[in-house]
Amino acid sequence: MISVIICSANKNLLKQVSENISATIGVPYEIIATDNSDGQQGICSVYNRGILKARYDILCFMHEDVLIKTDNWGQKTVQLFHNDPELGLVGVAGSSYKPVTPSGWGGTGIDTTYTNLLQSFKYKEKKTKHINRNPNNESISEVACVDGVWLCTTRKIAREIMFDENTFWGFHGYDIDFSLSVGQKYKVAVTFEVLLDHLSEGRYDGTWMKENLKLHDKWSKHLPVNIEPLTPRQVIYIEKNTFKAFIEQLIKFEYPISTAFNMLWKNNKFLALDLKLFLKLNFYILKKYLTLDKTRLNSKQLADG
Repeated sequence: MISVIICSANKNLLKQVSENISATIGVPYEIIATDNSDGQQGICSVYNRGILKARYDILCFMHEDVLIKTDNWGQKTVQLFHNDPELGLVGVAGSSYKPVTPSGWGGTGIDTTYTNLLQSFKYKEKKTKHINRNPNNESISEVACVDGVWLCTTRKIAREIMFDENTFWGFHGYDIDFSLSVGQKYKVAVTFEVLLDHLSEGRYDGTWMKENLKLHDKWSKHLPVNIEPLTPRQVIYIEKNTFKAFIEQLIKFEYPISTAFNMLWKNNKFLALDLKLFLKLNFYILKKYLTLDKTRLNSKQLADG
């Protein structure tokens, strides 16, 4: 009933999650795992080959560093698609608003996330925490996009849409891109009936930013996606806070000021959204980069003695 597709980088984790799937899925299944321990293949190309190999009608794309805690989760997942023919993609974490501004699967300022997962930590000394946000107390909530830790769709939809391996060559951006693609024709949702433990936290580095910029370049004409929906005032508040956080990241990863202005002016989305916000963000970019240049000049003068 379910084809589980995994891009594997660690044979021990693959063995662990395979045993976990066997113990918890509760329906006929197959695991299509690709050894990508050398990192030479992008996750999109691995997933696309898995789609073409899959024998079952429901496909589940899963990271190998997870442990599913819900018994009979396979039957619950199958039932989700059976109950709603318009459902195209389901995950365990996502956001009902995907901003114009480059970001993760949600913005900042107002919490639009819908999440039910256990988050463990690999890179920090922190205890596992249950991240649960279900403001409408639903078993499933429609969202704009979902996280790639666990994605389920039908074989028909997966073969119709496929993952964009021409644009996304690595391991970032593919999940939001696939969500937005599916969302053009079908519902995207977060389920609260399946709980898993994600054994490592996300890392937002320069590679992530590069892929994120490609994502927003591809989808700029379609963003924002507002499912809740938020009021215009709330949208402006999210975009303002998200754009300021975006500028901080650009500076952190040493992107030029032109990258910031190009994103602000792209398709005049911010201008159409709110003229006052558009002008303020132009000023904010100038202020942040001028401050950065002044700091660099002072550092150079100190170094030169």
